[in-house]
Amino acid sequence: MKEGLLVIDKPSGMTSHDVVEVVRRRFKMKRVGHSGTLDPVATGILVILLGRATKLFTQFVHFDKAYEATLRLGVVTTTGDVQGAVVKEQDPGGVTPDEVRRVFGTFLGQRQQVPPMVSAIKYKGQRLYELARRGIQVERTARPIKIYELSITRLDLPEIDFTVRCSKGTYVRRLGEEIGEALGVGGFIARIRRVALGPFQIKDAVSLDVFNESHIRHWSS
Repeated sequence: MKEGLLVIDKPSGMTSHDVVEVVRRRFKMKRVGHSGTLDPVATGILVILLGRATKLFTQFVHFDKAYEATLRLGVVTTTGDVQGAVVKEQDPGGVTPDEVRRVFGTFLGQRQQVPPMVSAIKYKGQRLYELARRGIQVERTARPIKIYELSITRLDLPEIDFTVRCSKGTYVRRLGEEIGEALGVGGFIARIRRVALGPFQIKDAVSLDVFNESHIRHWSS
């Protein structure tokens, strides 16, 4: 019986559950799970749990994470990313590079973040994203998060490439929206890639097209 972990580089356009189904079919096994949802638009590290390793889920959700992302200023969408419908546009021409750097600096450290509606958090037994699809908005409680590192890697306004290393429970889509709000013009995440999850780095990940049994890792808690 196959047991252990697969570190997959999830492609854009697939849900985390889609990746699980691919693994199930290729390995001809039912007991397959994942370590925590990545948005369909996101790419990067998705740890797949095989066999008895599915019981290790709670270990992985507590890991810190790191992402590379692109924030596009001046447009607000319903989902906070490129997949949502545009709800507001504002000219970002008055935003300066110095202002962007200053605002980015204010998001470092411990803070509270309200989860987005398009998330897997449950509200009265239903996932928030299920409610959001029906146009229902509910009150969400802010949660403590921590931003350990936040660095701008490309500043070509209205686009900003950045990297972030953060605690569990941090929503990068929401972080992008918050930065856009702080700059007074709104914004959405146009690209996002998870490049680290706890001890796993993107260089450890294998493409969904080529993974096989030789890529299974054993994991001890």
